[in-house]
Amino acid sequence: MVNNHTRHGSRKRMYLKMVSGSLIRRASRLIIAVLAIAIGATILSGLVTIYYDIPEQLGREFRSYGANLIVLPRGEAKITRETLDALRKLIGDEKIVGMAPYRYQTVKINEQPYIIAGTDLSQAEKNSPFWYIEGAWGDSLVGHEIAETLNLHIGDSFMVQGVKYGQQAEASAQNLSAEENQKRDLAAQNFHKNLSVKGIVSTGGAEEGFIFADIDMLDELIGDSFRADVIECSVIADAVELENLSAKIERELPDLQPRAVRRLTQSQDIVLGKLQALVLLVTVVVLIITMISVYTTMMAMVAERRREIALKKALGAENKLVMSELLGEGVLLGMIGGALGVFLGFEFAQRVSLNVFGRAINFQPALIPITIAVFIAITVAASIIPVRKVMDIHPAIVLKGE
Repeated sequence: MVNNHTRHGSRKRMYLKMVSGSLIRRASRLIIAVLAIAIGATILSGLVTIYYDIPEQLGREFRSYGANLIVLPRGEAKITRETLDALRKLIGDEKIVGMAPYRYQTVKINEQPYIIAGTDLSQAEKNSPFWYIEGAWGDSLVGHEIAETLNLHIGDSFMVQGVKYGQQAEASAQNLSAEENQKRDLAAQNFHKNLSVKGIVSTGGAEEGFIFADIDMLDELIGDSFRADVIECSVIADAVELENLSAKIERELPDLQPRAVRRLTQSQDIVLGKLQALVLLVTVVVLIITMISVYTTMMAMVAERRREIALKKALGAENKLVMSELLGEGVLLGMIGGALGVFLGFEFAQRVSLNVFGRAINFQPALIPITIAVFIAITVAASIIPVRKVMDIHPAIVLKGE
């Protein structure tokens, strides 16, 4: 048994020596074949990395166009702090780009009514990176229209005063009891606050007609607890995931009414589908080109070695042995080219992601064995027809006269 094991080990070493020696003697062919496989593996592994990274990257890009999920109170319900926390927990922090609650209150500036929107400005910034802010994000922002009307500039101060409920057009006040409204009226008569213009908002939309301030400060000013009129959520999800999330919110938080912004999510899915289809198409083309390249290289190697193969067969080597040697060379080429391609492919994908999306991607270790195995299989498949040509080599005809 020991002798059999030793003999088997010796044959294996001899086989590897023959395969590696054959490739070394044909270094030019080796380099061409390895380069062809490495280029194919680079593009394939890079495109696969991009393919799986595109949904997240593209989702984040689309989040820059605004919230894709709007949550409203249902009926007479109110959005409290507890409800907001429950919603955040239900969606999951890993899926949330931004979650900004909004509370709208009518105030007076120079005895003229304006609407102030209390919100979490840090979350609003995440939801709305497309807003152009002259100045900087801060605890009070003024819409461009209001800034022009009141002749306000960065750093200027202005005073907001409360308005009685009877003079308000505030949506949230309509859901309050008479006693609560009376308390609000009393608080509204007394509250006033000096705000400083930290930034001026320009969007080309309705936001230019609002004043934005911290929601907790607004609650304190009007003497009321946290109560949001709407929550704008920017969630990483496609159309199907967003519909499922909306159904889950309705089921587990019946006081809330979620509404998916379908135009945004549908546009995202259309673009994503086309990009993924393009990646798959390019991948298939690259695989075909790689197979053709390996096929032509192996055909040339077999033709170049006709005399060597004929001599081996004349000395007693069987077709099976010669074919296994050539296939072994193909496996070794696929392994070397695939290994090079994995790391070059990650660099390729990283450059594409940085240039297109402005974000880095993470290396996927699972791609190493998968890419190597795929290109070993491609190399072997491309080598089958050239290797079978060995059977057509007749030693007497090839070696005639030598």
